[in-house]
Formats: sequence, structure tokens, C-alpha cells
Amino acid sequence: MKKIGNILIVMFAALSMIRCGDFLDVQQYVKDMQQYDSIFVRENTTKQWLWEVYSSLSSTPSLSNGALYFASDEAIYNDANASCELYQNGQYSSTNPVWEDRYNAMYVGIRTASIFIHNVHRCLEVSSAERERMEGEARFLRAYFYFTLMRQYGPVPIVPDEGQDISLDYEELALPRATIDEMVDFMLSDLERAARILPSEYASTWVGRATQGAALALRAKILLYAASPLFNGNTDLFNVKDNEGRNLIPQEKDIRKWARAAAAAKEVIEMGLYELITVRATATTAPLAPNVPTAAFPEGAGGIDPFESYAQLFNGETPVTLNNEFIFMRQSGADVNSFVYKAFPYSHNGTNNMAATLKQVNAYYMRDGRDKDQASSEYPYYTSGFTTGDTNDPFVPNDCHRMWLNREPRFYASIAYNGCIWENGTADQRYQNFRCNYYRAGQDGKQLSRPYNFPLTGIGIKKYYDPDDSWDEGGRTTYKPHPEIRYADVLLWYAEALNELPDGEAYEFNHVIYDEPFIVKRDVNEIRKAFRQVRFRAGLPDLTDAEYRSPDTFRDKLKRERQIEFFMEGSRYFDLRRWKDAATEENEAVMGMNVDMKGSGTQKERFYETTPTQITKVFMDKMYLWPFTDDELKRNTKLTQNPGW
Repeated sequence: MKKIGNILIVMFAALSMIRCGDFLDVQQYVKDMQQYDSIFVRENTTKQWLWEVYSSLSSTPSLSNGALYFASDEAIYNDANASCELYQNGQYSSTNPVWEDRYNAMYVGIRTASIFIHNVHRCLEVSSAERERMEGEARFLRAYFYFTLMRQYGPVPIVPDEGQDISLDYEELALPRATIDEMVDFMLSDLERAARILPSEYASTWVGRATQGAALALRAKILLYAASPLFNGNTDLFNVKDNEGRNLIPQEKDIRKWARAAAAAKEVIEMGLYELITVRATATTAPLAPNVPTAAFPEGAGGIDPFESYAQLFNGETPVTLNNEFIFMRQSGADVNSFVYKAFPYSHNGTNNMAATLKQVNAYYMRDGRDKDQASSEYPYYTSGFTTGDTNDPFVPNDCHRMWLNREPRFYASIAYNGCIWENGTADQRYQNFRCNYYRAGQDGKQLSRPYNFPLTGIGIKKYYDPDDSWDEGGRTTYKPHPEIRYADVLLWYAEALNELPDGEAYEFNHVIYDEPFIVKRDVNEIRKAFRQVRFRAGLPDLTDAEYRSPDTFRDKLKRERQIEFFMEGSRYFDLRRWKDAATEENEAVMGMNVDMKGSGTQKERFYETTPTQITKVFMDKMYLWPFTDDELKRNTKLTQNPGW
């Protein structure tokens, strides 16, 4: 047998990239292998290979290829050709895949990362410390690509790290699926090695590269997924098995997995490098509700502007070099601005085809933290009427429906309600501070002449929008990074994992970096300390002691907090699946405004009637995991299909 030493000649020639009979492709890989000696001895080509590994991030779900951002219950997309509709109505299948190329792309990323890991030591033109650091980056990325596959398909094949014998036939090259636990162990091995050799930060010119904190945070995220109901004691997936009948998803719940996830999140917190971004309060900052603590943040919401703190986290106003909340991000500002362009009103040259669901809108709290159905007299929720000159709400102009009054600041930073103001700051003055009009036949509303250029719910999206963004004459856009993991995530992971632990039980783990033992347990004070930071930054009151002490109550509060805080960040789709909540939350009609009503006479009020949209949502239990394509199953004869497909 001809073995390929340390160079990983992976079986993707059989599994993902080579069709039967394409022997020339195999020969090309052999040729490439013979060139590694020249590639990895030079600094510039070695680094170019690493950039190639990073480039595979572009094939993971993002705002620019964001079908999954609209496939859940938070938003919908008005486009006849949108792949997200296939997810929403359940029309994707093993023969009609939406993202087959993404599965292949992740394995290409894994392959290029593995080759780099096994060859970077040859590059003597850089120091041993730099070689180690670059190896750590590749290990982080390899784990990231495997995690992307795991949360979409569940267990997938792990490519042997030592390489494969390419003289074997396809049947012998085929690989079975690993178990979830085997996948987690493999990814954690990469990430723990990476965390020990990666720097905690880079010079400002290298923002976006993998760091020690990114490795530890991804480790925490993987452990949280492994602890969650989808992959931890999920007897509904008893028939997810490999080709020899082995269960791939644990059938018994292991509570220690929650403890391990909590410990991993705690390690990131205790680094002391990250914080929630806040913006100082000014004379124009909206006053806090009386029940919101005014102690200085993070002990309260005193001294900060909750609206600007949340808005500037995403709109580019806070430079990436000063953003200590983003633990890992993509430097792909064009992706984010492409998203803003699609949300921007049609009357000012946006495509105007993104919409928030009424369900998402109703998730936001009133300004004092109450639900709209239990609103107080001080911050009431109105079901009729329009604002006038004496309304005196800093976020809602005149002649807007009063249902938009008194909402929490994150609502106004995220949602474009009918009549809201878009500053359009860099455009010609003629186009600045315009109001969107989502009424039927309105400049941004439903019109027969342009059926795909209006928000289907009558509610737009403002998240990621900067007041200076404009597509009008004279306009420009602000650069915005793409958040992948941020500190608010880590705080809520920590609170979530601690909440799932039984009272009175303590769990000991060793610190990845210092190899020192530490304890985690269900500590209400620890849960509160993490959770309330996110609430205070949003200008909301803390929860009550009773809400923290009840695991069931707090679990519901945490799920809602994640729905609000991470709106349109690609979290909701996967959260609902790991919690096993998708069968309930995604089998509901998509509700919005009555977009067939005009903005005059009695129709003006009727526009705000709760009305089903034209989008049909379907969720079946098989949709908790994606199907492997029929072609993939033919190429890899040991690969087993997910149940129901």
C-alpha cells in the first residue's frame, strides 16, 4: 500500500469532489502532493495556503447567503427564487438539495486545513512561534467547519488525520459517520491545542483572525450544542445510526455535559478580555423606566444609552479595533451591506424585500420589561390610534400607529415599522430623514408592478443599518464586520448551562490553558450576574429572584432573550433545533400587518390588523437534521441517511 505520510490526501476524491471515473482528478491531487515541498518551504505561499483555509468561511451560513436567516420564525424574504422558501415549506429533499455545495465546501475547508497542519512545520522562513500560531489558526478553522456540518447534518464522517491510501478503490475509501461524542472529542482536541498556542489578540491590521478567545468560545459553543436536547438523550433520534447499526446520538441524557458547557463558557468569561459594548448616555438619551437599576453598567443601566449601545454594535459606528464584544468575526463588510441594501426601502433604491415577522415583533418587551399583553399604565400598549404632536416618544414620530410606542430600545434598533424614519445621512439633503410607507400602493408597500419589492409582513428590518448608509444620489455605506461569536453569546451560554444543573451538585473540570481545577454548579448568583448584563445593556430591568430560582421559568426567559438579542444573526434557526422547539415554533402561520390596506380612510387603521402572510411554513420532525444528497450516498457507500429522508 502506498501511504501518504503526514500529508492528508483525503477521501474527498471519492466522497465530495470526484465523480466515478474522474481519475484525472486523483492524479491532480498526487501532482499537488508532490508540490507541497516547494509550497510550504516559502513564507508567502505558506501564508497564501492559510488564507485559502480562511476562504472556506465564505461557504458557511452568512447574511449574504442567508437562507437560514429567513428559514426560521423571525423573518421572511420576498423573492420568488429564494432558497429559504424551500426550507420554509419543506420542499427540500435528498434529491432536491439547496446547499449541496456547502457540504462539499466544508470538506474542502477541512482538507486544506489538514494539509496545512501537517506541513506548516516545513516553513523555516518564519519563526517556530509563528508556525505554531498558524497551525493554531488552521486547527480552529478545521473545528469550525466540522461544527458547521454537525449542527446541520448531525454526525458526519471524520476524515482520518493521518491521511488515506489513494491506491484503494472507492469502496475501501468510504467512511462511516462518527458519533456525536466522537465528533465533539475531535473538535475539542483541535480547539484545546489551538487555545494553547494562539495569541489572545492581534495587531489591528489582523482583526478577524482566530485567537485564543475564539478557540475557547467555539469550544464552549460546541459543548453547549452537545449538551442540548437534540444531541443529549434524544430518543426521538434513536434511528440515527451508522452502517453497522451503532447509535450515533446518545440515548441517555448526561447532565455532566451541561456542566462541561458551563465550565467552557466560564473560561472565556474569566479571560477578562471581553465585554458588552456600551455607548455613553447623552442629553438626548431616552430615560430609563423607573424599575431599571441606575447603577453604573454592568451593575445597572446607568450612564449608558441602551439604543445606541445595541445599534452601534452592528452598524459600524464602533470600529472593529475597539469592539471588545466580537470574539470572532468575518471581515466581510460587503456581506452585511448587501443585507442592509435588501432591507432598505424601495423608494430610496433598496430592494425592500426583507420582513420581520409579527411573532418576532411581539417578542420584544415594553420599555419597563413587561409583555405587551400585561403592559403598565406608564408604558401602555395601544391597539388603535396614531401618534400626534404631544405623544413625546423619542423613537416614534407623528402619524405612526400607537402600537409602536413604549417598546424596548432593541426593538427600535432592529425593526423598521411603518412610518419610521431612515436618516439616509450621506445622501443629497433632498433624500435625508425620509419615512418609509408600507401601505398598499405606498412608495415602499405592495404594488402589482413590483410584487417582490415590499416586506411581506408590512414590517421591515433595521438591524445593521447605519444612519449614514444610503443608496441615493451622493450616498455611501459604512463598513460593518460580520459577527460570528460575541460576548453576549458566552454570557447567555453560561447562564443557560448553569440553569440545567441540579441544585446541590458540583462538577470539577481542569482549565484548558492553566490546567488548574475549578468548580461549576447551579449558582443563582452566577446565573444572574451573566444574564442581567445583557438585560441592562438593553435598558431592561433584572428578573426576579423567583424567576432565577425556577429552572423552567428561567429557561423560557433565556430562550426569549436569545430570540431578541440575536435577531438576524443566524442563531434562531439552530437554537430552535438544538432545544427541539422547532416542531412547535415553526409550525405556525407567519403573521404580519394587513398589507393589502392603503394609508387612507378606514383602511389606514385596518393595515394594522393581524393578518396571515402568503408564506406557508412547514416543519416535520425529519427537518431537525438535513438530508445527505443521493449523490453523496452513492459516492460514500458507508454513509447512512438521516431519518425520514
